[in-house]
Amino acid sequence: MAHAREALLDAALAALTHRSWSAVRMANLAVDARVSRQTLYNEFGSKEGLARALVRCEADAYLHGVRRLLAAPAPPERNLLAVAEWTVTRAAARPILRALLTGAWNERLPVPRPARPGARPAPVPAQRRADEGPPAPGELVAATAACAGEQWAAGCELAVRIALSHVVAPPPVAAQCEVPESWSPMTPAMTRLIETILSVETTSPRKIIP
Repeated sequence: MAHAREALLDAALAALTHRSWSAVRMANLAVDARVSRQTLYNEFGSKEGLARALVRCEADAYLHGVRRLLAAPAPPERNLLAVAEWTVTRAAARPILRALLTGAWNERLPVPRPARPGARPAPVPAQRRADEGPPAPGELVAATAACAGEQWAAGCELAVRIALSHVVAPPPVAAQCEVPESWSPMTPAMTRLIETILSVETTSPRKIIP
């Protein structure tokens, strides 16, 4: 049922572009994903379960993208720069990821809370992981840095934190997740700054960022 699960998550993400999470209806998502309502509830258990899965999916997709960029055949500092640039543009386009990275949630988004203590484990393995709840911003940054390996973890964390300084201000409630100009791709000056700082890893005899 992996295909049905992915279709339902895609349908939920698409619905969030037009309405707040409180206005999203499970029955409509099932129709949009072309699955039965029973399949929807079998996969996620409830709307809260779907919310947790949706948030977890965004975190996983972000980390997958980070690993892909870090694996590119280029100097490591260039790959870290690519991660920083991609973090800004990805967060600008995806409100859930922006909230995951900054902690700035609002009422339009799924509420990031774990399953209730003592709740019966979900029958679907992927949902059991989602029910643990989403990572906190610091945990997601740490997981991102870990993708770079021990030698470059500090540089990766630095690159991501500089990127997040460009994404830090959440939109006002009235803006309803519209992307402000401050979340446009990073300026060439900021890009050069990141590249200069990261180059310390390749020029310092100690191979660490001071």
